[in-house]
Amino acid sequence: MGDAPGEADAPGETPRGAASAGSGSAPGEARPDGLLDLRATDAVPGALRYPPDAVVVVAGLPGSGKSTLLHRWSGRVGEPGGASHGAAGAPAVRLIDPRAVHLACEAVMPHWLPYPVYRPWARWRLLREVCAALRGDGPVLVHDCGSRAWLRRLLARATARHGRTLHLVLLDVGAATALSGQRARARWVRRRVFARHRRGLDRLLRTLDRPAAGPSTALPDALADVTSLVALDARTRERVAAVRFDAAPERRGAGGPESLPPRGAAGPGPRICSPV
Repeated sequence: MGDAPGEADAPGETPRGAASAGSGSAPGEARPDGLLDLRATDAVPGALRYPPDAVVVVAGLPGSGKSTLLHRWSGRVGEPGGASHGAAGAPAVRLIDPRAVHLACEAVMPHWLPYPVYRPWARWRLLREVCAALRGDGPVLVHDCGSRAWLRRLLARATARHGRTLHLVLLDVGAATALSGQRARARWVRRRVFARHRRGLDRLLRTLDRPAAGPSTALPDALADVTSLVALDARTRERVAAVRFDAAPERRGAGGPESLPPRGAAGPGPRICSPV
């Protein structure tokens, strides 16, 4: 793992795998399409733009900065450069974070009961959150290590079933940086679990380590069920300041075309899913 070698784009150019501004992206932002490899490059957009009903999974090793990035993005909804800035009628962003579910379950359990005992219940509650988010309107941000291909395929099928598209943002920061991140947050993942995630992500990253073929690079067959993948390293992770979503199209009411609030929307701010 770590930064992937490759030829850097010249500053100011549209990064490989990003749609041009003429396709609906504003200057300084990229609309991922296929593989957008932002590792070891200076051509880094300040924001990523997705469709209004996109499901964006931020993946990486434990400690790689997934939670920090997700909360930075979701916390900027409605602010200049934030998730729904500039998109009239853009629905609330829903954030699915397994850590929040873990803490909610922990809060109602006896303090002496170890987490592995009630882990199946926590995962069931997390699955309910994901299903509820997919049934609703608006974009969804998901926190996941991304090391399990079967889980990615399952999420892709569920996403497609609800007429949505699945997008990945992969943090390729290397094991040393991820372990440093765990140390900084004073929350460690067991060595065996970390090694398992590392092996899974290494397999995924090996499918990406090939030269880009043009302005929009197709994803490998292993990611055929994903609409786009953005790869970030430890440096470029800090430079993508925001995620933005297009405004939802008008929905047709009983009396004719009219702009209706999206189902389940709760105002202009982000909604971090609470366990149900």
